[in-house]
Amino acid sequence: MLWDKPWIYGPFLHTFHWRVTLWGPLVAQALIVSHLLWLTQRVLRGAAPPIAHVAVCAVAAALTIAPFTVALLMPDVFAPVVVLSLSLLSFARSRLSRAEAAYLGVLASLAVASHLAHLPLALAMVALALAADLLRRGHGLPWGAPRAAAPVVAAVALLLATNWVGHGRAALSPHGATFMLARLQADGPATEVIRARCPAAGWYLCAFVDRLPMDANDFLWAPDSPVNRDAAGQARFLGGALISAEAGEIVAATLRAHPIEVALAILRNTARQVTTTGIGDTLGDDHLATALRPRIAEGFPARELAAYDAALQPRGELRAAVPAFGLLHLAVLLLSLPLLALAGLRAARAGDALRLWLLAALLVGVVGNAAATGGLSGVHARYQARIAWLLPVGALLLLLPAAPRRDTP
Repeated sequence: MLWDKPWIYGPFLHTFHWRVTLWGPLVAQALIVSHLLWLTQRVLRGAAPPIAHVAVCAVAAALTIAPFTVALLMPDVFAPVVVLSLSLLSFARSRLSRAEAAYLGVLASLAVASHLAHLPLALAMVALALAADLLRRGHGLPWGAPRAAAPVVAAVALLLATNWVGHGRAALSPHGATFMLARLQADGPATEVIRARCPAAGWYLCAFVDRLPMDANDFLWAPDSPVNRDAAGQARFLGGALISAEAGEIVAATLRAHPIEVALAILRNTARQVTTTGIGDTLGDDHLATALRPRIAEGFPARELAAYDAALQPRGELRAAVPAFGLLHLAVLLLSLPLLALAGLRAARAGDALRLWLLAALLVGVVGNAAATGGLSGVHARYQARIAWLLPVGALLLLLPAAPRRDTP
């Protein structure tokens, strides 16, 4: 259990690799996403013929960032899973079997708990479901918000339980304040609070006022940052965890002193994150030799390590091998915007409420993800890439006509 991550995705990986091969988790992630796309198509069209499903997956694989997200052994893959599974539970429960609904509930719970940024994303989806319930009130339709909220409650319980076992604290994130402080000092409000209250406050960071603000990522991870090296030059093991209590005090003081500035900074970062997407920052070999290779060497067979060493990314050659994909993904992403508008117009004319609400879920998911990542943590292309591919794939699914009915005996 690491200080900065929920203990959810690690067990998920182990469930499928058992220290044999990392291809197992990759295949599992691909099948999970493929099944969700199949289920979404079936719900929208009434059927999802094999050829149509393979065509949708081929578009996702060849023209969008989806394969780079699905193949990444990080919880990023679960961001679109949160959006799709909660949307289906909220707006299409009547078109799901009991087993499918139960599966989506379990999957959504794990997806929400796998990354702290997925919790606000899930809450945004619950809020959308509640808005739909209020608009449809009086039509005799079942409420969707409770069905969306149930996996979120389960995810919260899972986080509280695992953090209590692993860290001795029943908290959503025992050291999450460190990440919020990194963002607020980079944006400025927390730096103003530290300057105004030091040295009287007695905070550890008072010794580093002259170095603030600094890039949020550097604040958290740079070896010579105030978090990881003290004023005497001594390295601080698990510095992010050591500073979390003080970070909580500074974050609380900042929210009280500069609420408007904090809100405006979150909005600015969210807007930047919405338009910042791409595979670029997942292709390099940064930190792999020290953070990843030793874990593969100690936990997997020699053939797995040999395969890793022979791959393009650890040799620093992957980025040069896929230069054309970035332009292609951007073009397809931009093309999806008018296609989504067309899908919405067609659904409105046809009175197709399900397609309209699923379209709204895609848009809320994209913006909600930007707010939860860029707004509260930092703006990185990978953060939005993990969910942006839902726009072109969603446009395709929404524009596909209803499947032809087959007569049954």
